[in-house]
Amino acid sequence: MSGQHARKVVITGIGLLTALGEGVQDTWDGILAGRGGVAPLRGYDPSSLRTQLGAQLVDFDPRRYVSRRTLRKMTPNDEIAMVGAVLALRDAGLEDQRPFGERAGLFVGGNKELSRPEGVVAGALAARADDGRADYHRLGRVASSTLTPLFYVEGLQAASLFYISEAYGFLGPNAYFAGTAEAGASAVGRAARAVRRGEAELALAGGFDDPTSWWSMSKMDGLGVLSSRNELGVAACRPYDRTRSGSVFGDGAAFLVLEEREAALARGARCYAEIRGVGAGNDGGMVVTPDPNGRGLVRAITAALRDADMPAEDVSYIASHGCATTLGDLSETQAIRRSLAAHAERVWASSVKPQTGHLVAGAGALNAAIAALALDAGVAPATANLDDPDPGCDLDWIPGQPREARLTGALALARGLAGQQVALALGRAA
Repeated sequence: MSGQHARKVVITGIGLLTALGEGVQDTWDGILAGRGGVAPLRGYDPSSLRTQLGAQLVDFDPRRYVSRRTLRKMTPNDEIAMVGAVLALRDAGLEDQRPFGERAGLFVGGNKELSRPEGVVAGALAARADDGRADYHRLGRVASSTLTPLFYVEGLQAASLFYISEAYGFLGPNAYFAGTAEAGASAVGRAARAVRRGEAELALAGGFDDPTSWWSMSKMDGLGVLSSRNELGVAACRPYDRTRSGSVFGDGAAFLVLEEREAALARGARCYAEIRGVGAGNDGGMVVTPDPNGRGLVRAITAALRDADMPAEDVSYIASHGCATTLGDLSETQAIRRSLAAHAERVWASSVKPQTGHLVAGAGALNAAIAALALDAGVAPATANLDDPDPGCDLDWIPGQPREARLTGALALARGLAGQQVALALGRAA
C-alpha cells in the first residue's frame, strides 16, 4: 500500500486504564512523574508462583462506567475492555454520539481464554470422583446444574467486541485479534487502514488484558519471561539493564479513537497525532525465543516507514517493546539498528513497562498511545529502573528523566510471544 494517501488518519481520543490511574491524564502524568504501579499481587495467594508481583488496578469499580445489567454478563477481562473504550470515547468528546451505526468501525485485541474461574472450579469439583480422579460420567449427570448456560457465553473470546458494539451501536467493519502485545497493535493498525481506505469514517481500536489474574499468572509463570526478583518490588522490571530478569505483568486497557483528519478538524476535535504507517513481520522461530537479529521486527519497522513514506531520519522517538528479557532486549536493539541504520545513534527510545507493567494484549496499543502523547506534548518519557545499561543494548533509552523536544515522528513497537511483530509509524497531527 502506497504511503501517499488522500485520507489522513488522526488520533482524537485516548482511553487508558492502568495501575497508574483511570483516564489518559492519570497514566501519562504518572509516567512522566516516575511513578510505578508494580506491587505484590493481591486478590489471591501467589506463594506458589515464582513471580509474585504485578501492576494491578487499584480501587477499580466498573460500575462507574457500565450498567449493572451489562456487568452481570461480563468477566473481569471484558470489564477492562469496556472501560477502556468508554474512556477513549469520552476523551474524544464522542460518548454521546451513539449509535454510531455503519460509519464506525471497531477493532480490539485481547487474550481472553475462559469464563469466570469460579465456573471452572465448580465444574472441576463436580467431575471429581471419590478417589480424586476426573469422572466425566459424573460431570455428564450434573453439568446442567453446575455449569449454567451463561458460563459458555461469558467465555466467548471476542465477547468484548459484542459488548462495546451493543453499547455504542458500532455497525461498521470490525475484528477481534487474539494474542499478546501484537494483538492490540494489530487492532490499531487495522482500524487506521479502515479509515484511510474509506471503509469507516471513524474507528475505535485498542487492546486490553488482565494478565495478573491467577489463570494467566499460573500459565506464564514457568515460561521464563517474568522477573522472579520479588524483593525488588517496583524496581523488578528493568528493560535494557545489565541486571534485567524479565517482565512484570500489568492489568489494563489502551483504546484510541481514529478519525479522518478533515472530518476531525471540522468538528473541532483535538488531534494528538497522525497514524501514517503500519507494518508487520514474524521471526519465524521458536515460541518465546525471538530471532537474535530481530528479523521480524526489522521487517515490521521497514514496512511501517515505507507505508508512511517516512525516512528514518524523521523518527525522533520510539515507544519500544522493552520486555526486560535478555534476548528480547538485545534483539530489539539489533532490529532498531538494522532498520534505522546510522540514525539509530540519534533516536530516543523508551519502555513504560517498568511503570505500567506489561499489559500483554494491551501493550502494543499502549505504546501507540504513548507515541501519540509524546508527539503531542513534546516530551519523551524515560525508561525507569535503567541504572546499569547492558553494553549490548547500546541505544539511547532515556535513563533518568523525561526529555522535552519538538518530536517530528515516532514508532510504536509490539512483539508477540510466537514471533509476531508490529510497528506503527506516527507523525505530528499538524
